Amino acid sequence: MNHQALASFIWSVADLLRGDYKQSEYGRVILPFTVLRRLDCVLEPTKAAVLAEHKAKIALGVNPEPFLLRAAKAGFYNADPLDLPKLMGDQDNIRANLSRYVEGFSPAVRDIFEQFDFHTQIDRLAKTGLLYQVTEKFTRVDLHPDKVDNAAMGVAFEELIRKFAEVSNETAGDHFTPREVIRLMVNLLFVEDDEALTRPGVVRTIYDPTAGTGGMLSIAGEYLAEHNPQGHLTMFGQELNPESYAICKADMLIKGQDIANIAPGNTLSEDGHHGRRFDYMLSNPPFGVEWKKVEKQVRAEHEQRGFEGRFGPGLPRVSDGSLLFLMHLLSKMRLREEGGCRFGIVLNGSPLFTGGAGSGESEIRRYVLENDLVEAIVALPTDMFYNTGISTYVWILSNKKPEGRRGKVQLIDASTFWRKMRKSLGSKRKEMSAEQIDTVTRLFGGFVEARLATLFDAEGKEVGREVLLEGAAEPAAPDGGKVKLAPISRIFPNSAFGYRTITVERPLLDEAGKPVLGQRGKAKGKPQADSSLRDTENVPLDEDVETYFEREVLPHAGDAWIDQEKTRTGYEIPFTRHFYVFEPPRPLAEIDADLEAVTTRIKAMLEGLAA
Repeated sequence: MNHQALASFIWSVADLLRGDYKQSEYGRVILPFTVLRRLDCVLEPTKAAVLAEHKAKIALGVNPEPFLLRAAKAGFYNADPLDLPKLMGDQDNIRANLSRYVEGFSPAVRDIFEQFDFHTQIDRLAKTGLLYQVTEKFTRVDLHPDKVDNAAMGVAFEELIRKFAEVSNETAGDHFTPREVIRLMVNLLFVEDDEALTRPGVVRTIYDPTAGTGGMLSIAGEYLAEHNPQGHLTMFGQELNPESYAICKADMLIKGQDIANIAPGNTLSEDGHHGRRFDYMLSNPPFGVEWKKVEKQVRAEHEQRGFEGRFGPGLPRVSDGSLLFLMHLLSKMRLREEGGCRFGIVLNGSPLFTGGAGSGESEIRRYVLENDLVEAIVALPTDMFYNTGISTYVWILSNKKPEGRRGKVQLIDASTFWRKMRKSLGSKRKEMSAEQIDTVTRLFGGFVEARLATLFDAEGKEVGREVLLEGAAEPAAPDGGKVKLAPISRIFPNSAFGYRTITVERPLLDEAGKPVLGQRGKAKGKPQADSSLRDTENVPLDEDVETYFEREVLPHAGDAWIDQEKTRTGYEIPFTRHFYVFEPPRPLAEIDADLEAVTTRIKAMLEGLAA
């Protein structure tokens, strides 16, 4: 069963709930029942052995748990004689028996259903007379991993959550990330780590502070298993949403991961993995979401602990907390001398340029660039995410840059690397193909500048594309057509994104038009500044301030001077500017000819109507 068929089947349960439940409440029933059936199917082959072991150890007065875990061969167990098919044999006692069955799971699994508040839903379904019907519906579908693998199960969960988020007007992006975006990020994390991909028995850790349903962790695990079957990726995460947290734990449980590594709660206010550092990290924090709820704790950590805490570089404005997650990840990087760390984070455009010199955002950018932590930033196509059509970017940061990358940042414009989906999913109308992901991965891995040549025929229709690495010859244009060239990979020194904001002052003049001089202190005898004429200029870091001032300011305001005490250093990454290609307007004669042709056509149509 593929994920679409599975999601459609499970979604059909909503027909039973309609009327007794609001649409926004469907997930409270369907998601925990899906997890329950999955776990039920996983345990079915070893159920008899677990029950026999339980009976024997209880008779001996021995703690049965370690023996039950071994007998179940799954990292969890259920010691109750019932399972979902057996529950169908006693319709009158379905409520009590289902509650008893859930209590029969090992403690870690019981916590999952507590996060779902499942017992409340059992009671509510029983009162509405729907409990037996819903349970019976799920009993009909086989969710054993042999029938529905982990990848299909994860995609099905994502599809369900997306639908539930849509009908309840929630932010779907809070819960999961499109699979192809995760695959691209995972490729970029691993492409330079030959040891992880080849050395037998290698063990690495990976962490997601906004784990959602665990999709990023799962795909990273799949990638390593595919390239190095003898390698092992130990997964850690934290998730705020209780239902997503429960699904993530269930997924990790089935994969054989230690689910104690998945922590609940708000990552910004209560770090669930305090003191830990990781080899790899991935995150897609919510875009443009304010952090007012945790402002007190975050500000206290910033002010009291400084760089010993997580938020030393600065604090962004309260309206968007995504850069707080970036700093949180910085604090979790394994030290370079211990092997180092690389991480990827999805951000919108705001963290690239919001905030002038001295602002929290600029200081955070200054910290990561001056400490040479940014390897690359990749622009994704718009309409890639389920809940937003805005521009998004993948930042790749590392404290173990290869020699050739040191002191430099690579910008990759992958905004045109997409294909249209056959069917839109919420705001998601585009996806990246495997070939397009490979192209971006090669550009990053090769650390090369490149251009994209787009070929058009005589009628202006696109007929092909070609990636041209630095120094490659331009392809020939089709007959009567043309070739458009645009940069897609550029490499800059870190300092290219820095600037100094200088304050330019001009004198305050008296009624006679003469400068007003200061009368006391340091200002005595010096011209006083006219605040109404005050201005600022941004001077690139790699340019001398005085040279810039003499060239750009003094020819227009010969009496101006720089207030040196107000000079601030700032950083911004004007991504779009670096990939802008000027296209000259068409010749006027050509435009006039088109207008005349259109006018003639409209005139003919009007004459035809009059006739």
